[in-house]
Amino acid sequence: MPPLDLVRELKDAYRPPVGRAVLARIPDLGYLMIDGKGDPNTSDGYRAAVEALYTASYALKFTIKRGTSGLDHKVMPLEGLWWVPDMEQFSVERKQDWQWTMMIAQPAAVTPELVAETLGTAKLRKKAEALPRLRFAPFAEGLVAQIMHVGPYADEAPTVAALHGFIAEQGYALSGKHHEIYLKDPRRTAPERLRTVIRQPVTVR
Repeated sequence: MPPLDLVRELKDAYRPPVGRAVLARIPDLGYLMIDGKGDPNTSDGYRAAVEALYTASYALKFTIKRGTSGLDHKVMPLEGLWWVPDMEQFSVERKQDWQWTMMIAQPAAVTPELVAETLGTAKLRKKAEALPRLRFAPFAEGLVAQIMHVGPYADEAPTVAALHGFIAEQGYALSGKHHEIYLKDPRRTAPERLRTVIRQPVTVR
């Protein structure tokens, strides 16, 4: 049996059209999360946070696979919530002002108890210094507008502007935090081939 692939299972949530904004209703999922602030391109804290998320997610994957269920699953892509205190002032040009929560969605087999048991081992904690800052929690967004951006992260501004324009045209207002989902690993993918879901929760005006 092939590994469970939640990106494939939740196609409407993780595969919006390229260059065309759409509305979608996102199911509630459990996430490993870690918070921080500052420009992700220059922050040591950001790199440590991402390392901890992947270390924990793969540890949980192997714990579940070795368990009684034998369930295997693909580790989900990295996701990020980005915001400033006044979202009207949010700008992709001022990353140094950003606050962020980086996170990776987990399958239903992951529970708070399993997370505590898996991440509590001293051996695992030695692998990633930011592991103690991780938390596991449900995350609900509900109705969102989203679009697929193809290309470098630095070129996202027009895509974000198009998404915000679509939201206004549909009679909605921004609600919640700017959300990005990184479907390709930038360490192994040419910048022009990166695929990023740009998501924004919305509410009726």
